[in-house]
Amino acid sequence: MGDTSQSRYSIVERLTAKKLEIMTNKSDLADEIKDREFEVQSVMDELANWKKDINHQKERTEREFDLRILATQKKLENAKERLKEKEKVFDEQMNAVEEALKSIESISKSAAIQEKQ
Repeated sequence: MGDTSQSRYSIVERLTAKKLEIMTNKSDLADEIKDREFEVQSVMDELANWKKDINHQKERTEREFDLRILATQKKLENAKERLKEKEKVFDEQMNAVEEALKSIESISKSAAIQEKQ
């Protein structure tokens, strides 16, 4: 009868060891799943941070372009004002030249009339 007890004890011990092995394997699988879930979350966090960075960069680049547009528009307005001023000066110079030509024409006519007399 002692051998039978020993044999049952041995079977219970092996089955208990097997049960512990199965529980350990199951726990290892659960840990692997947790690791994978953490990995997935990490990649998702990286993506979210990248999107934020891209949005900040986009906003910064848009502001830079807006400032360049404003500066370029100001240069255009200044160029138009200078053009108006230069046109005015050129018009005045042309009028002065036309007046000089009229004076010369008038003098030439007077001289021609005097020569005929």
